[in-house]
Order: sequence, then C-alpha cells, then structure tokens
Amino acid sequence: MSDHDATETATRTLEQRRPEVRGAPATSLEGLREAVSAIESGGADEGAAPEVRIGSAGEPRRIPPPDPKATDEDADPYAIARAVVLRLLTGAPKSRSELEQALRRKGCPDDVAAEVLDRYEEVGLVDDEAYAQTFVRSKQAGRGLARRALSHELRKKGVDEELAQAVLDEIEPEDERARAHELVEKKLRSMHGLDRAVQTRRLAGMLARKGYGPEVSRLVINEALDAQPEHQRD
Repeated sequence: MSDHDATETATRTLEQRRPEVRGAPATSLEGLREAVSAIESGGADEGAAPEVRIGSAGEPRRIPPPDPKATDEDADPYAIARAVVLRLLTGAPKSRSELEQALRRKGCPDDVAAEVLDRYEEVGLVDDEAYAQTFVRSKQAGRGLARRALSHELRKKGVDEELAQAVLDEIEPEDERARAHELVEKKLRSMHGLDRAVQTRRLAGMLARKGYGPEVSRLVINEALDAQPEHQRD
C-alpha cells in the first residue's frame, strides 16, 4: 500500500471516530494513535509477517519503513503533510499556527498545509479553542499564571486574539486571587527573617512576572504578611 493510501486509511479511521475527538485533547485519542501506526507501518495487511533483519548479536530487528522523500521524488505532498501533522499531535496538543509553522519547516507548500489543516479541523483534531482551554488550565495549575501572562503565551502560540480572550474570560477573579495567595504563601516559606519591605518587593516581583496586576498583588501580599507572626503587633 502506498503512503497516500495508508494516510487516506488513517484519515477515514479518524473520521469514523469523529464523535470521540470533538473538543478532546489529541493526545488522548486511540484513533489518532491507530492512524499514526497505519502510516508508519505502511498500511501492511493484518497478519502479514514483519520484515526483519538479523542484527550483529543475532536478535531480529525490524527494518524501519523507508523515507518517502528519499525513495519517491513524486511523493504525494498531501500524504506527507497528513503524516507530519498526525505525528506532531501524538506528542502534545498543538495550535493550528504551530502546525502551520512545522509544515513550513518541512517544506510543505502553504496551500497543501491549509487544505490538510482545514480537513483536520472538520474532524476535530485541530481545534484552537480546545487547545487554548487545555493550555490555560495547565499553565494555571502548574505555573500559576494569571490572565495577562496567559494572554501573552497564547499569542506566542498563534491563537486568535478574540478566541484567546473568550477563553481567558472564563477565569473567575476569585480563582485567580486564590492562586496568587498560594504562590505567595509558598514563597514566604523561604523568606522568614527578612524585612517586610524586602518581602513585599520580592513577592510583588514574583507575581508581576506571572501576570498579576498591581491591585491584586498588593491585596494578596498585605493579607499574607499581616498573617505572619513576625509582622503582628502585640
């Protein structure tokens, strides 16, 4: 089976699983893994014996599939683009812009990339809204980023500004303040004995780097420092 036929088979597999993939992270899709497997195995028939070669130590080794670019100058650019996108999505979620840049680095024509990515948007594999929501949740939980920093990060990922703002508007101010409190409390554990002014300056700098505004930072820092025994008055 040719690379073109194998990739078409992979795409049909994804389309059959469309209800499962809509809005879900690409890395959780069994259909996506099956599609990549079909491409990388060259679409071999089930039950066919794998091609092997005996290694220097006597153990069998599977011969990797040939590089289509190296063996076929007329390789279908659409098949190559589909294979590249599928492999990228198995590693981690990607925005459409990131996929476009990756295809451009591979020498894929822009019109081919656009058509392939449009098709994968139709079946839900490329979904910037779902990507942005997952990205925001991850960065909030892992790094404690606030909306301003998250907006900057999404812009770097190429997510549409209006779409990014809609996702960021879902963040509740109370949740953001609570996350700021957690960050300050954690940082304070390593700042005992320092002057209050020094603690305030360092905490404010930390929160600013994570995208918190001055009003939220001042409120959270004062509340945390006032609760510290070393800053309480008799």
